[in-house]
Amino acid sequence: MSTMVALTALQSQWHPGEEAVHRMLGVTGQDNPTVHGLKQAHGYRAMVSPLVAFGVLDENGRPWVTVLGGEAGFCRPIAENVLGVNSTADARFDPVVQALFAVQKKGETGHDERRIVDDEVIKPEGRRVMAALSIDLETRDRVKFAGRFIAGAAAGTMPGVVNLQMAFAVEEALGNCPKYLNKKHIVPHVPSPELVRSADPSASEDGLPLPQEAVEVIAKADLFFIASKHGDGSMDANHRGGPPGFLRVFRNLGSSTNSDGDESEDSDGGVVLVYPEYSGNRLYQTLGNLRDDPVVGLAVPDFETGDVLYLTGRTTILIAERAAAYMPRAKLAVRIDVTEAMFVRNGLPFRGSVIDYSPYNPPVRPLATEKGGEAEIDATANAVAVATLLTRQVITPTIARYVFKFTPAKSGSLPAWHPGQHVTFDFSSELDHGYSHMRDDDPQSLNDDFVRTFTVSAPLDAKALVGGGNGDASESHVLRDGVEPELEIVVRRHGPATGLLANWKMRMPLEIPVLGFGGVEDFRMPIAGQLSSTEKSKESIFVGGGVGITPLLAQAAGVLGTDHDTEGKLKVLWSLRAEDLPLAVDIFHKISGLGPVTKLFVTGSWDDARDLPATVKDLGAQVERRRIARDDLLAAGIMGERKFFCCTGPAMMKALLQWLEGEEVVFESFEY
Repeated sequence: MSTMVALTALQSQWHPGEEAVHRMLGVTGQDNPTVHGLKQAHGYRAMVSPLVAFGVLDENGRPWVTVLGGEAGFCRPIAENVLGVNSTADARFDPVVQALFAVQKKGETGHDERRIVDDEVIKPEGRRVMAALSIDLETRDRVKFAGRFIAGAAAGTMPGVVNLQMAFAVEEALGNCPKYLNKKHIVPHVPSPELVRSADPSASEDGLPLPQEAVEVIAKADLFFIASKHGDGSMDANHRGGPPGFLRVFRNLGSSTNSDGDESEDSDGGVVLVYPEYSGNRLYQTLGNLRDDPVVGLAVPDFETGDVLYLTGRTTILIAERAAAYMPRAKLAVRIDVTEAMFVRNGLPFRGSVIDYSPYNPPVRPLATEKGGEAEIDATANAVAVATLLTRQVITPTIARYVFKFTPAKSGSLPAWHPGQHVTFDFSSELDHGYSHMRDDDPQSLNDDFVRTFTVSAPLDAKALVGGGNGDASESHVLRDGVEPELEIVVRRHGPATGLLANWKMRMPLEIPVLGFGGVEDFRMPIAGQLSSTEKSKESIFVGGGVGITPLLAQAAGVLGTDHDTEGKLKVLWSLRAEDLPLAVDIFHKISGLGPVTKLFVTGSWDDARDLPATVKDLGAQVERRRIARDDLLAAGIMGERKFFCCTGPAMMKALLQWLEGEEVVFESFEY
């Protein structure tokens, strides 16, 4: 999956709550990719994000979260490891703004009250624990930050609205998984906050039960922000996304507490929400916090109206049978017993309009208590096409090429795809058999949605496009009516989905729902002959590791062109294990001109290579028996006149980005 993540040296370890969740879900053994401080790339990504969610603890230690901004640049690095924030905000009801900026002062009646004093600098002793999540919904980019509130001030601009400025010391950061983010266009908007209470006679000052407007916002929400804590020393701000309505209202009644004053899971009262935990980057940092400290803050925004529901409460992690009891077929879910809520009409400083929904979104899972909650979910409900497996070509013992025929999932036309894009397949109908008590053979399947992305490894046949290859196809990029094109992927066997493809009996039809296509626009290389005479293209330097070569395969022929003049167009640095050299031979045979622009760095046992290095050299490639080094990258092309495209594993990517500091770099990540 394409993303602009900056990987840096691993610095942090898992805390006991995270380790406990990892053990429960069978994902032990991975490193924590969280890094200390504010890296340059993370600071840039915060600066270009139009929204940032902020989480803090109130005076009772309860988490709350809000979201500020409206346009890129309101949050940016202002010093080493410090983000500065300048944003319009709701001064009356936003719980984070109140927690940070309201102070105890005498009111007009002479009694003490908490209120925001214009331009009064707030500088808490010892700095206040805080977390943030920068999020750009147009590019599905997000970065988590954890640290401390240093200082800030707010000044009223109109009734109930302030302009706030604050400094946030970043102690940790992590580029995060964009899997269930739905694309939206964000614009700034001046809020006019109004608190809305329930008309229910039992309604209390804690905002419970929720007013009907809040219930309606939950019903259509495709995203909410969530804040959790680990003790009183650190916090986490994150998001949860999915199809509209994935967050469900289990109960919406007046408060009902047990003898300890806590919400009881078995009580008949109170406000209870439930949401499914989809399979993401499998770090489970939020769940790790909730495992040890089960308190949470949520902000559920309505992007169309600027309305927002703020709430805080206690959580219960639901695994296996307990999850399925609330939400049939769910393997992992979270129950939230709300202890306080505020629904604010027109309380957010932005508006948002939907561009596109994530192809990863599964169907909404109703609760068992809802009508139809026990019904079987249609695996093809979100599919845009169906891929039927046609051929399988084994290239190495672990790598194979698969060709599929595409047909519409429903009435209507098929989507076209661009070279360099990835396709998203849903294998759940073949692999997801619901929860089973013990899966010692594959413990990670306990929270696997069996949705996978693969880079398309061959260009779309121009004859399938409107224009039929006469030069207009690349511009219109629309499939002709009635066409059922073929799609090719080259993948290494690793996990249940690729295992299914590798072992499928070809005499039996295999049909897989296709959820869509995606990929970062910047990962498309310039096509030969498409630039005007006045435009100058930067040379593309592609750096690949193993099957990380696949994003290049559908693009290479177009980048190289047909004039046999490769100078200044493309250079390829490819790291490959010796046992995978048959892949290089196969690709160089298929794509004319690719061998001569490629330098292969071969690792592993040379005994596995046999006579293949000589074959590769005969096809024009240079062969080095060593790993890629920093000097190899810097010697490729001319600084300022080149652009690096990288697709490797995490360890190699970490080294590449350190070596290429200051260069123009985009890359692909397949870590979820």
